[in-house]
Amino acid sequence: MWKLPVLLGLLFVAVLSVFGEKSTDRSSNRPNIVVIIADDLGWNDVSFHGSLQIPTPNIDALAYSGIILNRHYAPPLCTPSRASLMTGKHPINIGMQHHVIEVDEPWGLGLDQKLMPEYFREAGYRTRLVGKWHLGFFRKAYTPTMRGFDSHYGYIGPYIDYWDHSLQMSNTSTRGLDMRRNLQVDYSARGTYATDLFTREAVRLIHDHNQTAAPLFLVVTHLAPHTGNEDDPMQAPEEDVELFSFIKDPKRRVLAAMISKLDDGVGQVVQALKKSGMLNNTVVLFYADNGAPTIGKHSNGGSNFPLKGQKYSPWEGAVRTAAAIWSPLLNNTGRVSNQWIHVSDWLPTLARAAGIEANFSGSEIDGQDQWEALNNPNLTGRTTVMHNIDQFQHYSSYTKNGWKLVNGTSWEGAFDDWMGSLDEEDELSEEEYSVRLISSVVGRLTKVDLEDVARIRRDATVHCPYIPGGTIDCEPQKSPCLFNILEDPCETNNIANQRPDLLKQLGQDVERYRLSAAEPRNQPADPYSDPRYYNRTWTWWQDELDEARDIKFPLAIFIVSITFIAIMLIVVKPILCPSTKRKF
Repeated sequence: MWKLPVLLGLLFVAVLSVFGEKSTDRSSNRPNIVVIIADDLGWNDVSFHGSLQIPTPNIDALAYSGIILNRHYAPPLCTPSRASLMTGKHPINIGMQHHVIEVDEPWGLGLDQKLMPEYFREAGYRTRLVGKWHLGFFRKAYTPTMRGFDSHYGYIGPYIDYWDHSLQMSNTSTRGLDMRRNLQVDYSARGTYATDLFTREAVRLIHDHNQTAAPLFLVVTHLAPHTGNEDDPMQAPEEDVELFSFIKDPKRRVLAAMISKLDDGVGQVVQALKKSGMLNNTVVLFYADNGAPTIGKHSNGGSNFPLKGQKYSPWEGAVRTAAAIWSPLLNNTGRVSNQWIHVSDWLPTLARAAGIEANFSGSEIDGQDQWEALNNPNLTGRTTVMHNIDQFQHYSSYTKNGWKLVNGTSWEGAFDDWMGSLDEEDELSEEEYSVRLISSVVGRLTKVDLEDVARIRRDATVHCPYIPGGTIDCEPQKSPCLFNILEDPCETNNIANQRPDLLKQLGQDVERYRLSAAEPRNQPADPYSDPRYYNRTWTWWQDELDEARDIKFPLAIFIVSITFIAIMLIVVKPILCPSTKRKF
């Protein structure tokens, strides 16, 4: 009789253990997510788009063995682009659409917004940020570890010097250090090249990650190839610059070295994932936050050619960015995707890949889950991309079903041109490129096939049917321009007069979005942000001021009280209590 209860008990334990194992497996099988972002990288400054001037063999090998995202779009500036990634929302819907957060301005991405790392942390991920933040730090509550990241190593402002990690916003501010490990200033990193510093940290986090405890969500937001401070904007190790002696333009030569260090970093991250046994269950996304600034402020000499325009503008050279995704979890890899993807799509898309169930629904221009579209090239996916509506610069840029409307422009048309065409004499040969590709870290890991590479590069290269030299009848400051982006990706032929119906329809869409847009959150500069008040470091100055006031107020009361007592003793007491002379 006793055998039956025992057998039933053992069966019950076995069932529990089976279900327990399944539950554990389900948690441990969540893929690791690694997002690598380049800052101000030009469309034509990665070699998988056809140029051989600046070879990017590790990024290319990742792209060739994954999916090249040839219609990946982002806002034309750093802060709006990052805000869109982190929230899954379009910047105009959260007040982040105008310009960037200057380091001395007291505003940031609204605290009412739930950010990407918060979703992943709730799902059991370890959430790590390495590199740039640029979403506000005037108060501590706006900083990365207060907004869902378990750790942050990097800088919180827009850019830094590559070597000493300081930032000088203007001639009126003090030069201040901007490098932190979580909330603590890191003085020890001075003298280490920023790209190497961030790569080293990302590799360390991967090697130290406990895979059995939780999957990894890692965002690496490089400084490269953004410029440093204005007094020394282009910076790279001299030995790396010498590798590009075949490039005649000295600025492009340094840019090539900056991008090469970034490419090396991508290789090291992928290698670390492989060594840690994580690569086979990881999604790796690489993209540029916006187009390169060829000319003007913070120009790095980058090339978006043959696309028109550059960073800060409404044109394709600003908003169509270099991007690729790689993962063993993806089907139909080794190809070029021409599906429309907006940077806001990555929150719902990566969440879907990770099995995270959440409500990301929003307007048509907010993030959309593209995971199924990435796995099935026959799916349509997104059809509408709102590039931007900027109330202060007075322009809008909008694409729907392949038709693009540009109404107005930025910076008085300073960037309404095709810039950054390259001299073919400054390029590597196909043979030299192939050697670098197959011998790169990622090239060896993915075993790229050169025949496939040739096909994929052809598919990823943009060809323009019109010779750039002046858009036909397009003066966006006078009247809206309309382009067929599918047939005219370089925006050379304005067809507004030929299709007034489309012009009206797209104009009505833009007006509808404009009326529902949130007010820009921008605030004017605050002189109390100056690092000279805070040991020459950039910090959450409004919190520091509040703490100072909290200390000063009781001290002021104490001083006033002591002063009052002294006055009473010296002046009032003799009057009220006159002394009497003793008589002898």
